[in-house]
Amino acid sequence: MKAVRWLWVAVVVITGSARGDDPAFSRGIPRDDSFFPVAVWLQSTSNAEKYRDIGINTYVALWRGPTEEQLDALDRAGMRVVCGQSERALRFVERPTIVAWMHGDEPDNAQSLPNGRGYGPPILPSKIVEGYRKIREADPTRPVLLNLGQGVAWDGWQGRGVRTNHPEDYREYLEGCDIASFDIYPASHDRAEIAGKLWYVPLGVDRLREWTEDRKPVWACIETTRISNEQTASTPAQVRSEVWMALIHGAKGIIYFCHEFKPRFIEAGLLADAAMAREVAAINGRIKELAPVLNSPDVVDVATVGSSNAEAPIDLMVKRKDGVSYVFAVSMREGATTGRFSLKGAEGGKEVEVLGENRTVALENGSWTDAFEGYQVHLYRVRAGE
Repeated sequence: MKAVRWLWVAVVVITGSARGDDPAFSRGIPRDDSFFPVAVWLQSTSNAEKYRDIGINTYVALWRGPTEEQLDALDRAGMRVVCGQSERALRFVERPTIVAWMHGDEPDNAQSLPNGRGYGPPILPSKIVEGYRKIREADPTRPVLLNLGQGVAWDGWQGRGVRTNHPEDYREYLEGCDIASFDIYPASHDRAEIAGKLWYVPLGVDRLREWTEDRKPVWACIETTRISNEQTASTPAQVRSEVWMALIHGAKGIIYFCHEFKPRFIEAGLLADAAMAREVAAINGRIKELAPVLNSPDVVDVATVGSSNAEAPIDLMVKRKDGVSYVFAVSMREGATTGRFSLKGAEGGKEVEVLGENRTVALENGSWTDAFEGYQVHLYRVRAGE
């Protein structure tokens, strides 16, 4: 039997209180603890009920909207929406369907020039801040979401043009929003620096939290298709890992990217893939079940985890709700490992429930061990005295 060498890891948790439901925004994100934003990006409202049925509760961006017909369709499905603010949009300022406004997408990337003349520099951060102030002046009752590109997580992203390798821009960009979002899609990425390295998703979450000094909620965009990669598509297991890595690192909202552009265009690529749709429904069902837990404050300095494989560290987040402790854990790299957990206050318990896996693990003196495959997620519930 192979000897197991334990790598003990100190757990550092950045507490995050901002959810995007600031009471200053009377028409903002619902403040109900049972609501956790789970969204799709730029999808037709004709599919709103289908998305509702797999656990989506929010749309982000509307094609040439909002229109009355789009908002009516979202209302029928019980959806909220984050959309661009325009003169037309402000006609609907009283409609509770709209819970936030947004900037144009990815202003931090190089911007296309008219008449096919290539690309110019990104939009200046100062312009985003100026635009944010105008949006807030027009409607101070809702927060403003800013979605940034993959430069958030990857300094070398050449799509930023002349601002490639300039992460210092982001602190100023983030002054122009109330909710910060970003996208990077490592499972279907075509660059070797990123491809398959799912940990770039939580890295981006960490950086946005750092750059906002944890004053603003961070949402993460998650891939669900091959996008434009004809050789490699994201898998259901990878999507589950990306979602939970983002949540464990403090994301307060999830946005699924559903488009597929190659080998043919499919707007609702997520819905067209039955296996992916089933997995996303399962992920969203678990998020909905755990929403009051996810919306509760992090509990710090009560848990540690060690990994038997130094190349596969395990990250965790601890929550406590109604006297029950939750330890959400994920392996951050490829490769099998075994995690050894220790939780203060669990010394009298006998077992730990592993959510969604129909099993328990033995708890002895507040500690337990469990096996992880590459990027695997385990969600533990520890009841006092059990």
